[in-house]
Amino acid sequence: MSDAHGAKRSSGISVWLRAMPVVFVLIWSTGFIVAKFGLPYAPPLTFLVIRYVLSILCFLVWIKLSGAAWPTQRSQWFHLAVTGMLMHAGYLGGVWVAVKAGMGSGLVALMVGLQPVLTAVWVSQWAGQRISRLQWLGLAFGLSGLLLVVWRKLGAGAEVSAFTLAAAVFALVSITAGTLYQKRFMKPTDVRTANLIQLVAALLVTLPLTLLENESIVWNGEFVGAMVWSVLGLTLGGSSLLYLLIQRGAATAVTSLLYLVPPTTALMAWALFGESITVATIVGTALTALGVSLVVRASSDQKPKAI
Repeated sequence: MSDAHGAKRSSGISVWLRAMPVVFVLIWSTGFIVAKFGLPYAPPLTFLVIRYVLSILCFLVWIKLSGAAWPTQRSQWFHLAVTGMLMHAGYLGGVWVAVKAGMGSGLVALMVGLQPVLTAVWVSQWAGQRISRLQWLGLAFGLSGLLLVVWRKLGAGAEVSAFTLAAAVFALVSITAGTLYQKRFMKPTDVRTANLIQLVAALLVTLPLTLLENESIVWNGEFVGAMVWSVLGLTLGGSSLLYLLIQRGAATAVTSLLYLVPPTTALMAWALFGESITVATIVGTALTALGVSLVVRASSDQKPKAI
């Protein structure tokens, strides 16, 4: 009986591990949907500070109830703090500031969607990790599909300034650097305590910057709903999954999943807001899915190396 129970449990874990990338993409893709709901009613950094505080409280309760282990080495606390500043404060701050300041969500998605290419170039040129031809082909397919999906959103009327461009580039560099840094320096750590340390670091960096904002919060259903999903879905769910995926996989394979975010977001916008789905969206989504599958398949054939 115990052997059967163990086999059933092992099978369930295996199914969950295979489903993790799909669940991550679905959750991560709601980021721009949340921005559409929440940003009209609050300044971006103030919204993020409230999100960090509520997320920290949720993780504290989760850790207390589960007895999750804390990192035992001071160096790991430091590395977690650095990744928190990059992947929470830097990435989210840059994206939300850019969108709030008027940059179209399609352009932000396109720029942040360049992360897989930036990651591949870094690991191949400076980290000593070989990127195969099949992986480069997959990255090219993914980028082509991404361009097809978001290009129509970059039409006339999209406002791009030096400020919004700098914010988007800052977000791109932050999440790329954070992913590479975490993969390079982080040892396996409980995802709950790891996220808590990262969020505290992000809060300490972001909180002083809210003094530069003078817009008031409008408390309504859209704002509260956006905040609830930001905390429970994006931070507790999405960020935790990203941490686990980075710990388990090669950086290039993991970041290639982000190619799927803009097409998935387009589908969600169609379902929620009635935005049209064009032929370009369908073809682009197919190209993106093919590209990611090539990168992941090629990565599974290689032995992961430290970067």
